[in-house]
Amino acid sequence: MARAQGARAQMALAFETTYGTVPASGFTRMPFASTTLGSEQPLLNSELLGYGRDPLAPIKDAVTADGDVVVPLDAAAFGFWLKAAFGAPVTTGAAAGPFTHEFHSGAWTLPSMSIETAMPEVPRFAMYSGCVLDSLTWQMQRSGLLTATASLIAQGESIAGTSAAGTLADLGLKRFGHFNGAITRNGSPLGNIVSAEITYANTLDRVETIRSDGWIDGADPSIAALTGKIEVRFADPALVNQAIAGEPCALSFAYSLPSGESFTFTAHAVYLPRPRIEIAGPQGVQASFDWQAARDTTLGRMCTALLVNGIEEY
Repeated sequence: MARAQGARAQMALAFETTYGTVPASGFTRMPFASTTLGSEQPLLNSELLGYGRDPLAPIKDAVTADGDVVVPLDAAAFGFWLKAAFGAPVTTGAAAGPFTHEFHSGAWTLPSMSIETAMPEVPRFAMYSGCVLDSLTWQMQRSGLLTATASLIAQGESIAGTSAAGTLADLGLKRFGHFNGAITRNGSPLGNIVSAEITYANTLDRVETIRSDGWIDGADPSIAALTGKIEVRFADPALVNQAIAGEPCALSFAYSLPSGESFTFTAHAVYLPRPRIEIAGPQGVQASFDWQAARDTTLGRMCTALLVNGIEEY
């Protein structure tokens, strides 16, 4: 009897035309490091009396389908997660490429996806329809593997013994690394940064209507949030002075490859809290800023993501 192993697992993704309806084709093989995407249905203990000390059979509760997918920040496949977070991009570029995909925050509607996770040795093919991206987060640091975590809310799960994704399109994998990263403030390089964290959240509202299958009717986006944290070696008071003044700045988090691919994420109006400057010992003094972004009144949006690669369309 075959045993499931993560090394043989696969993930396929396709955007839906209608929420909750699995596309017949158009699935793409997605690189991923791990996933907790799944469906669970708890049991409710019987409250009835009069049948002795042994309880009666439990009753099934509502179905919850959600989870996280840890994915690499790469030049091609990461565009699917950006589209899920912000909606379809504005794409420019000549037929031979490269192409620039510009994603804007603030869309009233978000695309839904069908995602299939496959364990072919069992076999078990789990299709999650109506997947909407709730949040996307990643960290910048000096070393290590560069990955992002996409949190999803799905409508439901369907399990089959064969794949429903059909023939998968394959993308060339070109990963960004921490070594390729840079941070700028108002267009100028920001030094003395030890680490940074970025989280974009759509703040989804589950539409939990009464249905015979226990699934939800949708996941509607609410007020978005863009937050993060930067850990700074305290070398000059510029950031502290900005926090005291209450003025916003533009922070850009960028990655680029020698072959020309790049990813730039810009928060246009970032507000910094006044931090506590602690001297913990003889080592260098560091300050933490738990920043949050807001809508820029000039651009009319909170953030912009630019992805430059050879993919013509998402």
